[in-house]
Amino acid sequence: MASEKFRRQLRHESEQWWSEGLIDAALYEKLAARYQFDRLEKEASYRFVAILIGLGAVLLGLGAITFVAANWQVWPRAFKMLLLFSSFVGVNGVGFYLWRQPSTHGGQQRLGQGLLLLGALLLGANLGLMSQMFHQSGDWYELLLVWGLAVAAMAYSLQLTPLGVLALILVSLGYAVSWSSWSVWQEFSGTALVIQHLPLVVSLVFVPLAYWCRSRIIFGLSAIAIAIALTFNLKPWNAWSVGWILAIAFVLPAALLWGYSTDLWRIPARNRPRSSARPLPSGGATSVDPFQPIARSLALWFLSILFFIFAFRGWWITSPTEAIARLQDWHWFPLIDAVVLGIAAALGWLQLKPQWRWGQIQERWINSGTIAAFLLVTALLFIAHTPLVQVSVLLVVAFNAMLFLLALGLIRDGLALAHRFTFWGGMVLLILGIISRTLEYDTGLLLKAIVFTICGVGVIVAGLRFERKTHSPRSSLPHSS
Repeated sequence: MASEKFRRQLRHESEQWWSEGLIDAALYEKLAARYQFDRLEKEASYRFVAILIGLGAVLLGLGAITFVAANWQVWPRAFKMLLLFSSFVGVNGVGFYLWRQPSTHGGQQRLGQGLLLLGALLLGANLGLMSQMFHQSGDWYELLLVWGLAVAAMAYSLQLTPLGVLALILVSLGYAVSWSSWSVWQEFSGTALVIQHLPLVVSLVFVPLAYWCRSRIIFGLSAIAIAIALTFNLKPWNAWSVGWILAIAFVLPAALLWGYSTDLWRIPARNRPRSSARPLPSGGATSVDPFQPIARSLALWFLSILFFIFAFRGWWITSPTEAIARLQDWHWFPLIDAVVLGIAAALGWLQLKPQWRWGQIQERWINSGTIAAFLLVTALLFIAHTPLVQVSVLLVVAFNAMLFLLALGLIRDGLALAHRFTFWGGMVLLILGIISRTLEYDTGLLLKAIVFTICGVGVIVAGLRFERKTHSPRSSLPHSS
């Protein structure tokens, strides 16, 4: 079914065509029957009623919360538990009933989704208040983790994307809050193990959930959470004197993202062609692995940020005594996640066919071959670096060179393939690299003014050339093998 906006415009235009004699009544009736003009007002009415019901529910909820807060200390514990449990079950029950309505009742389905989301929020309130009533103390991150994993279970049972997104946000917030409590790395408990091995938890819980819900946003957020947690859990700032730990922390996430493929864990079905994968609802096109382009785009983002950060020379000026002293606060157990995900990354790269032939490089410069070269050089630079060996000049030059090569490669591919986001991503990276180098080093104001002017003129000229070359560019990052 076409969108409501298109149907309203078509009804307006067809009525005007009929009045002008361009079409007859029979053709208008066919258009009205095909695009269901008679349902437009009913759908608008349903949506208006849903908005009113939602607004009324919010006001009723605020009134109920205020009433409960005013009498919470007076009520007995049994009544409190009954109130919390009944509100949670009632909201989720009504939400599930409305959500299961036929697709013709779009307003009721949306209201049902909203109530299910409210039920997930009430679950957190129940967990917090129940623990308070029974004097169960704990850290905030423990509540967020338990809450998020419980909402993830709800998302699995209902196959509902908003619940999956909420669950991943709650788990990520719990991980972020846990860094304020350094004791989590000395504890041995369920929640502490989740924090210490969050990359594996997200990989096992939320990546399959993305496929179950066929949601790109859940997969993208999961990939970001895995990359960030994998890097931060290894604490590379504390292991600055150990080059191989730096290589794992800063190279493995990009390698894992670029080499990701569903074939790593998919169980092949017999006598079923590879092209039988179901299309995602938001994409419209059938793809064997619809999430691989997202993973590779995030790999390029990770490498861009990595090269930009380590192109500054301040990172490589560290005294040996200070770097070795930090190593005392480093913990080894995140290496378990690194080993498991490293095996997955290696299996993914074994399925790739790096493009080294000149014809393939001419077609797309950013491919598996160039990414492999970037990752290999980066790993060797980190391994060669130790505070006892002064190679800071070489490291700064190498990271600046890779930064500008990546930027130029994105610009080149954006121009060749008419990818707007790829082109402008490379332009922004190139301009940031030039400006940051100009501001970092002691240069005169005249040189800075010249650099800024050249960058501004270059952006204008490159943008005009790109828009002139193509009138219908595709906005996607490169993701070829």
